[in-house]
Amino acid sequence: MSKQRIENSFPDLSANNYSITSPATTEYNCIAWAAGDTEKWWWPDPLYVDYWPSEAPRTDSLQSFIKAYETLDYAVCDSVVYEDGFEKVAIYVDYAGKPTHAARQLSSGYWTSKLGDWEDIEHNVLNSIIGSQYGSVATILKRPTKKPSSS
Repeated sequence: MSKQRIENSFPDLSANNYSITSPATTEYNCIAWAAGDTEKWWWPDPLYVDYWPSEAPRTDSLQSFIKAYETLDYAVCDSVVYEDGFEKVAIYVDYAGKPTHAARQLSSGYWTSKLGDWEDIEHNVLNSIIGSQYGSVATILKRPTKKPSSS
């Protein structure tokens, strides 16, 4: 995937507000990436082809996606602003309110997104990928940053 194709698909991205951080892959999608999973494609498909947490309804509703992240100890919050000691996830929805994308906030305060089966990117503005592809941010969730376990 070229930067030109990414920028054509997401007009609010420009060379100075994002960077490609890993190559394209079909191993995982944005929902998994935001959850920290690079092994599975997450989606609540009714045929059970893709992974979905068993505790979350297998529907393409915002509530189902919130529930999926709640299984990872996330809780709904009201701010996109970086908070030391917390990890945040943003869920995007289309005009009909159906989830389309998720992004995760990094310790730098920037956001990271997996663009479908394209590359992962780091973008400094959460809203730089809103529009016809992903819609708009519907909710923000946060959880305490996981501390590495000591041996």
